[in-house]
Amino acid sequence: MLTSHRKNSILAALKRDGQVLAKQLSESFGVSEDTVRRDLRELAGEGLLQRVHGGALPASPATADFAHRRPLESASKRAVAGAAAAMISDGQVLIVDGGTTALELVRQMRRDLSATVVTHSPHVAIELVAYPNIEVILIGGRLFKHSVVTVGAAAMEALGPIRADIYFMGVTGVHATAGLSTGDLEEAYMKRALAAHAAETVVLASADKINAASRYMIGELTLAGTVIVDRATDPALIESLAVTGVTILRA
Repeated sequence: MLTSHRKNSILAALKRDGQVLAKQLSESFGVSEDTVRRDLRELAGEGLLQRVHGGALPASPATADFAHRRPLESASKRAVAGAAAAMISDGQVLIVDGGTTALELVRQMRRDLSATVVTHSPHVAIELVAYPNIEVILIGGRLFKHSVVTVGAAAMEALGPIRADIYFMGVTGVHATAGLSTGDLEEAYMKRALAAHAAETVVLASADKINAASRYMIGELTLAGTVIVDRATDPALIESLAVTGVTILRA
């Protein structure tokens, strides 16, 4: 079998099954595991899959920088953001992540909402200027320009006194076995730190994030108490997430 045919077969299996194992592929193709690993490495280099121990998972398509993602509004993001906004009550302290789904969440909050929002996203903070009863706490630190959020030691230290009711987490990958992931190491550390400062973590998972993985793991899926997904998400994928014990809210 030609290399190109093997690679196409790998991608087809990944789309069908949600993951591939190097050992099974080598047996199916009648080639060595080293050959399969080389194929996986090359496909990962093209951004077509995410390698993990023993095989590969679908690569998250949600890895473009903020400027390119912002114009890409989708019904899925709006639905997920609307369900998240409905979870918020007056008097709560909220942590709102960066990202386009988080920004849509802020836009769908009640205009008369009385709450405190902690964020490391300048975009989210600016959007909240129009909400007269929301106190905004902007976490400082090094600006990660790709996602337009602050990260690093200074940002994590600033979280010290924060005790939030809910943290609305943005991710680029949600997978039953690979957990919650994102494309940058410092962002992964920051998101984990934000989760540690909230009583509950709610993951905003629009359709392009489900059953996908990015390079850096934030934590197991159980780091979240709730994952909000688009109602149109494949029921089989929802079931694979639900078996972890996490509450799946269909928007």
